[in-house]
Amino acid sequence: MRHGQAKSNVRAVCSCWPEKFNNPLTAKGKQTIKDSIKKFKAKGKTVDLIFASPLLRTQQTAEIVEKMFGIKHKTDKRLREIGFGEFNNKKLESMWKSFKTEKERINTRKDGEETYMEIIKRMMGFLRATDKKYKSKNIMVISHEGPLGLLQAKVTGLALEEFIKIPLERRIHKAEIRELN
Repeated sequence: MRHGQAKSNVRAVCSCWPEKFNNPLTAKGKQTIKDSIKKFKAKGKTVDLIFASPLLRTQQTAEIVEKMFGIKHKTDKRLREIGFGEFNNKKLESMWKSFKTEKERINTRKDGEETYMEIIKRMMGFLRATDKKYKSKNIMVISHEGPLGLLQAKVTGLALEEFIKIPLERRIHKAEIRELN
């Protein structure tokens, strides 16, 4: 699950670890999370464990989800947002303009920014460790657009060169739940 709408989404600002400003969920963000979980539960879906990124917006999302399922969440730093480096707390468009193409982000670091390959490595490390420890459990992961999209691409066998061709508006939306089996 991707977190709900946060202040940074409304302001179109990069926000990663360490958080440089208070970045809570908006009222709309909180409501869309509740709506997504209600739809998920209406399909007969259940969750045994919840893991969330340590950033405020994902922690707040996890708190809403845990109340709706009656289980406590765990925090894992490997689920953090993309490390934006020097772009943290700056407009998203400035980060995007620093690269000629999105393909550069696969292996190129700029101003301390994390590469897509580094993100995949930490997300897959989380997945392998939790899969080994919690075999046959339904686990909800609450994270961010980039890490979740890259994880989905890796798990489904989609090459990064193909992943980056997916327009941003078709990638995982705020408060969206996608199943990976």
